[in-house]
Amino acid sequence: MTTVNITKDILNRQIRDNRASGFQRFHHVTDPLIKRLGLEAELQGHTGCVNCLEWNDKGDLLASGSDDQHAIIWDPLRHKKLTTMHTGHAANIFSVKFLPHSGDRILITGAADTKVHVHDLTVKETIHMFSDHTNRVKRIATAPMWPNTFWSAAEDGIIRQYDLRESSKHSEVLIDLTEFCGQLVEAKCLAVNPRDNNYLAVGANGPFVRLYDIRMIHNHRKSLSQSTSAAVHTFCDTQKPIPDGAGQYYVAGHLPVKLSDYNNRLRVLVATYVTFSPDGTELLVNMGGEQVYLFDLTFKQRPYTFLLPKKGKLSTNTFCFTKLRDLPNGKTTNGVSNGLHLPSSHIHFAGSTLHSSFPELPAHVEKIKQQANDAFACQQWTQAIQLYSLGIHEASCNAMLYGNRAAAYMKRKWDGDHYDALRDCLKALTLNPSHLKAHFRLARCLFELKYVAEALECLDDFKGKFPEQAHSSACNALDKDIKAALFSKSESAEDKKTNSSIRFHSFSRKESIPEDELVLRERSFDYKHRYCGHCNTTTDIKEANFFGSKGQYIVSGSDDGSFFIWEKETTNLVRILQGDESIVNCLQPHPSYCFLATSGIDPVVRLWNPRPETDSENGRVVEDMEGAAQANQRRMNADPLEVMLFNMGYRITGLHGVGPDGSDEEDGSEGQVQCRPS
Repeated sequence: MTTVNITKDILNRQIRDNRASGFQRFHHVTDPLIKRLGLEAELQGHTGCVNCLEWNDKGDLLASGSDDQHAIIWDPLRHKKLTTMHTGHAANIFSVKFLPHSGDRILITGAADTKVHVHDLTVKETIHMFSDHTNRVKRIATAPMWPNTFWSAAEDGIIRQYDLRESSKHSEVLIDLTEFCGQLVEAKCLAVNPRDNNYLAVGANGPFVRLYDIRMIHNHRKSLSQSTSAAVHTFCDTQKPIPDGAGQYYVAGHLPVKLSDYNNRLRVLVATYVTFSPDGTELLVNMGGEQVYLFDLTFKQRPYTFLLPKKGKLSTNTFCFTKLRDLPNGKTTNGVSNGLHLPSSHIHFAGSTLHSSFPELPAHVEKIKQQANDAFACQQWTQAIQLYSLGIHEASCNAMLYGNRAAAYMKRKWDGDHYDALRDCLKALTLNPSHLKAHFRLARCLFELKYVAEALECLDDFKGKFPEQAHSSACNALDKDIKAALFSKSESAEDKKTNSSIRFHSFSRKESIPEDELVLRERSFDYKHRYCGHCNTTTDIKEANFFGSKGQYIVSGSDDGSFFIWEKETTNLVRILQGDESIVNCLQPHPSYCFLATSGIDPVVRLWNPRPETDSENGRVVEDMEGAAQANQRRMNADPLEVMLFNMGYRITGLHGVGPDGSDEEDGSEGQVQCRPS
């Protein structure tokens, strides 16, 4: 049986099974199918890097765009090239899109030559050429609700809207990011919500992703009386408040923009891809220089570091709950979640005693917890994290599991781990305010995140709540670290007369963040989940997508030539496949089958689907997933010379916080507090 027949047989069997169950697209991607995913075919026809892929709505056509300035339309089921055309672009094509309701006849392309072209595939002609952008066009977006309208994002910082019904065939500026963010801002990606086409997400350089309601933008424009010569009104400017729904900000709460600790890492933060979940309730962001983040658009939560009590408002029995005492069920007065749930049956503010107990875990979850503890004891931090995450997925109200996972995050020390640990500590304390280990770990996390003044307050509160631990070696070590950070030498006019003296600084990381960024952060929303293991520092077109009709899995390409697959809810890494000789940039799941198209630096398009059970070997599988993830973490923190040597096969050692043998270098600072897993 040929490969084509095998593929058609598998797909037809999926269709029959789905229809027999009464739902054609439900659960078309399952764990057994993911475990059998393998390379089916390589589509050859381009002569340069393939930078973009796009399925049509039916899933029987696949479009690709390349550095060779050509677009190709493929029949992916028969592995045939149907149409090849030069797009008229003079540089790399970065985005291709079928225009909705055009019978797959109209294809739109955006390229590095700053142009947007509209093509009629039936006659292989370019019918419209737009030259309104002044820098590279990185992404095109379409919406079924508006079949004649589409949008483009470019590195001139402009989001443009096009309407092919307009006789002038010109575009209009929808959003100008430069009016608030400065001329250096570059729009890199955008996406339209598939369930409500009025919402548009925009990613740019920097950690912020913006969500706009297009209706509010147009309504706000109409309400303003000004000359028609103005290109666009600002919706980011702090002097001109954003109308309700016109603009919202999403950012991983720990990511800095202008702080030296990231500038020194020789990498920048940039959203390389944004996409909505199939039901439109979640937003997925691939953050260049960092990880992949999932934001919940329904249950929004503020960054956790802005939930901390302000200086002087801390009391021994209300740490981390001062601002939440009158906010039941984690809701603020404007309906926005603060990310913390306070079960009233577990927390009592009236008296001086806070009490709670760890609920007994179901037997199967207890077994998972014990396996995680064993992995932790063997210093297998990633395995421990994945097992604790699995346990939390099964028993989401158990403080012990959150506290233990926090300990594993703190030991592993990958980018963002201390912030995830802080989130777990806060969650553990909402479930059990007397959780000694979570409270102490919280103080350590704050210190590691450079919230030094808050760390000192947290530690003082810990000592007051648990006086028997006040003089433990762990407390003394952390207190010493904090005091060393808070005290510094300074010379003043008086000091010059009496030599140098030591001056106390109430240093907090918040005080180090520029005021304009603070304004954005204080009204931004934090992530729900974080996905680690891939590396995204080399290209700015790397995608991350939902896989499955309900978005059960997350997929992303990587600088190491692999692509990664995670379970969405547990965030656990379940599969790594080698997808390119150099870098995988694009991953586009089929709209209704367990079928995936990928591309990257190689001049080919690769197709992946579940291989027959009779296949004894899959040569594309990366077996050592933890090793690959750890190598990518090193790659992400290496300087360009080290990355070059890494790509040539040299081993990079000396990742900060990890010894050459991968062992943890922490100096046992938890000491007598006994902050090992419970």
